Amino acid sequence: MATHDPLRFATGLGAKLATRSRHVCALFGAGTSKACGLPDIAQLQERVLARLDADKRASLARQLEGRNLEQGLSRLRRIAALLVEDQILDGLTAQAAVDLDQAICRAIISEVDIHDADRTPSRHFAAWLARTNYHSPVEVFTVNYDLLLETALEEMQVPYFDGFIGNLRARFQTELVEARPGTDSDEIPAFFVRLWKLHGSVNWAWESARQVVRVGQPVSEGMAAAIYPSDTKYEESRRVPFLVLQDRMRRALHQPETLVIVAGYSFGDAHLNELLFDAAMRRERTEIAVFCYSTIPDILAERALLTPNIQVLGDREAIIGGVKADWAPPEGEAPGIFEGGRFLLGDFRQFAEYLSKSTTRESDNGLRLRQLLEAVVDNRDVEAGD
Repeated sequence: MATHDPLRFATGLGAKLATRSRHVCALFGAGTSKACGLPDIAQLQERVLARLDADKRASLARQLEGRNLEQGLSRLRRIAALLVEDQILDGLTAQAAVDLDQAICRAIISEVDIHDADRTPSRHFAAWLARTNYHSPVEVFTVNYDLLLETALEEMQVPYFDGFIGNLRARFQTELVEARPGTDSDEIPAFFVRLWKLHGSVNWAWESARQVVRVGQPVSEGMAAAIYPSDTKYEESRRVPFLVLQDRMRRALHQPETLVIVAGYSFGDAHLNELLFDAAMRRERTEIAVFCYSTIPDILAERALLTPNIQVLGDREAIIGGVKADWAPPEGEAPGIFEGGRFLLGDFRQFAEYLSKSTTRESDNGLRLRQLLEAVVDNRDVEAGD
């Protein structure tokens, strides 16, 4: 019966992360923020409902029938865009939909406040980023709205670029986001981490119908927060920052020698799922390592069984090289990696600590060996072409 060795996997991952020629990306979902004590999407939905007054709570509950919170927000924005004058849909006028949207965003901002969060995991991750020395910049994509990553990066004095230039009212710079790393058009130094917030942030605000700005703190009550992109064609101009960032993710995943770390993400966003799966299918040398806190989502398992360069690591089983099997207890001790019959790196607290303790640079022997192997492969490719 086939099994997977957790220690061998962790050692191999560390070696890959120590290769400077790698283009390393990360995709973080709500599970990474939950590891710091913030709510996941289901908990956030419950807490937002509890914060609204009775009328707004009832209106939101109608929008949430068969939908999650983000889908409910999209529907509200669709209603606001489509209705005119005194038209009513689901008991809402266009203005009532706008008012409910803003009330929801204010509640979200309150619930993802990081003041009382345990920031240790995000600090561990930032500490690892501070020591990395890749040829290409590390790109961190997140669907979280909170300020955990920004706070940790600043605490660890890690320079980063998030698509905005400025301090008090920073403006989104599309041309800098779209620039390809390592080219003349890329004016941001490679040692700057790229932080791409795919679903907006608590400190993003709509300054006008077409302009998003980043302010120095979570937006105040009188401002419209740019949280979660609308999916309606009637608000195309309001989607520009989000569309640009999603396209950045698509292009990043297709860069040569890309290693993608996915953590805390439940694969509930069909569009992002397809970006990942498409890159894995089209780019054989793109590797995607997905860390699951517990069980592996069915949609992910189906793809990983057909796509060997997607590795999925659950707490009790893994899919590696297209083979689904249980974890085998390692022969030696593996603290922080495997304990009590469980693989622990699916917990972002453990994974971030693992990264913070890992080697970030290739040894001279390891570098020479890799160069020799690459030369052999290149020579074989030439002979095959002849």
